[in-house]
Amino acid sequence: MAAADTPITANEYISHHLVNLQVGSGFWTLHLDTLIVSGLVGCAVFGLMYHVGRRATAGVPGKLQAFIEIVVGMVDRQVKDTFHAKSELVTPLAITVFIWIFCMNALDLIPVDFIPKLLELFGVKYFKAVPTTDPNATFAMSLSVFALIIAFNLKFKGAGGFLHELFTAPFHAENKLLQIALAPVNCVLRVIEEIARPVSLALRLFGNLFAGEVVFILIVLLAGAWSGPTLGSAASFLGHVVLSLAWAIFHILIITLQAFVFMMLTIIYLTLASESH
Repeated sequence: MAAADTPITANEYISHHLVNLQVGSGFWTLHLDTLIVSGLVGCAVFGLMYHVGRRATAGVPGKLQAFIEIVVGMVDRQVKDTFHAKSELVTPLAITVFIWIFCMNALDLIPVDFIPKLLELFGVKYFKAVPTTDPNATFAMSLSVFALIIAFNLKFKGAGGFLHELFTAPFHAENKLLQIALAPVNCVLRVIEEIARPVSLALRLFGNLFAGEVVFILIVLLAGAWSGPTLGSAASFLGHVVLSLAWAIFHILIITLQAFVFMMLTIIYLTLASESH
């Protein structure tokens, strides 16, 4: 719940929560909060998994080991059911994508003012704690997937096979002259298709998590509006808790689904890249 020494408007409150901690200017602006939080989450989660893996036992596993094995087994089954080529990269990649994105998404369940207000004590004015609400993070991940798509095309089809598919699919004709005439159309459609994949991956994840964060912010403002101009009243706090809890329970489904969708689309795109038309 927001508390300030001087009253602020709803627009100012929303704008303050949607600004990243930045350094640099123009194209070279870095969002430090996105870089720091995503890095810390990755180190913490995968460091924990590494630790559990080193201490794993063949007998009756502990609760944490059993949970990790369930998640890894679920992802492994999805890869085996979808990806039929031979690659030692896809399963570890899918596990990394699902767990990392889920954990970053889960930070959206922390009260919207908790981390920013805590960091204000150390002089940090702006801080967005959820990396996946930053399009720079989601596009960075989707562009990494795009680079892998190109690499898988070249690995499984070769440069010649990839270029042949680029100009002969989706429209193929037995007549050579007609196929030559269709080549520019095929090339344009294929380029659009390839570009659409990372764009859709990035915008889908960003849009859903950004919308969820905005809803949490609006809940704080709505709870404050019920109790008058002071957001610090007991009625405001109670309304904030009830509404936030209800939305958080529903939001758990969203953060899990978005991580799963990003993982599955990554597997599907790599599968398409490894198969010839």
